[in-house]
Amino acid sequence: MNSISLGALDLKVLTQLSRQARMTWSELAGQLGVSPPAAADRVRKLEEAGVIQGYVTQIDAHSLGYDLTAFIAVTLDHSRDRDGFLAEVLTTPAIQECHHIAGDGDYLLKVRCQGTRGLERLITHQLKEIPGVAQTRTTIVLSTVKETIAVPITDSSTL
Repeated sequence: MNSISLGALDLKVLTQLSRQARMTWSELAGQLGVSPPAAADRVRKLEEAGVIQGYVTQIDAHSLGYDLTAFIAVTLDHSRDRDGFLAEVLTTPAIQECHHIAGDGDYLLKVRCQGTRGLERLITHQLKEIPGVAQTRTTIVLSTVKETIAVPITDSSTL
């Protein structure tokens, strides 16, 4: 990603697109007080700089039967096991997030499964089968108060 300094217009673009990524250039331009081509150009520059990495559709996991969310702390035997573990993580759809962490464990995974049987399959037949996985520790989510992919945007943001 190129390093750029974000100006006030960039922050407004990011704020508006965070709220509604499907708005037209005309709608975005109206919110920004610029012309539609200027709005499109600013978005293109933010995309090219890697500030805007993509656009997603938020889907209700429960409506597709993924009614169980859990966090799994994974401890590896040795750092040499990292590449194989990460390769498996990247190809496992049930794993939504993977974070290298400090503290207990090496990685923290956020997973979505179809019930406890799905979670058991994931842990027993996938994660624990990966060479080098020494231990897992699972926390099941009972309910979610807040979940977002939005990044806080403030006037002091610079890259």
